[in-house]
Amino acid sequence: MRALDIPFTEVIHPFSDDGNHEVFRTFSPNAKVPCLVDEGRVVWDSLAITEYLAEAHPRVWPEDKSGRSWARCASAEMHSGFNALRDECSMTCGQRIQLHKVSPGLERDLTRLDELWCEGLALFGGPFLAGPEFTAVDAFFAPVVFRIESYHLPLSGRAGTYQQAMMQQPAMRDWYEAALQETWREASHEDEIASCGSIIADHRVQV
Repeated sequence: MRALDIPFTEVIHPFSDDGNHEVFRTFSPNAKVPCLVDEGRVVWDSLAITEYLAEAHPRVWPEDKSGRSWARCASAEMHSGFNALRDECSMTCGQRIQLHKVSPGLERDLTRLDELWCEGLALFGGPFLAGPEFTAVDAFFAPVVFRIESYHLPLSGRAGTYQQAMMQQPAMRDWYEAALQETWREASHEDEIASCGSIIADHRVQV
């Protein structure tokens, strides 16, 4: 939404160590984020939010039918897959981690990620995954872009170039800078990150 200049008001609800499921249930039916509230309508789950936005904002998906179908498939694959990458490289923007090991599952995920990114860039000419404009498929892989940076994960040349270009997008820079300024810490999440590997740098504001 930020990349496409779709206006919205962001409301942040930090996670708590003892769990705040019931608090999240007050605004999100499944007690998870993201959740979009628009004119009294509650839309939860990132894929549903994307399709809801696309009804009013055609630029959410690529204009070209082939690009649009590919982008939807790639987004859905990200939405439901890459489980080893999610589990073994827990989300963090400000830390830099050297993994203890790369499991076979994580290696498969990275191979597939590289293959998928290179396929989109080759088919549609880049610089974004489905063509010349930033669309929803780039947004779906944005958290992975940060994981590549945080965990120093290997990519081939073209996929690596895309990852670095994404890191320089204004919306991504805003996200990164805001993440560095967050002062709350969830102990279980901090422990999860530490269990993945050795923390070699922490660029977050100190608390």
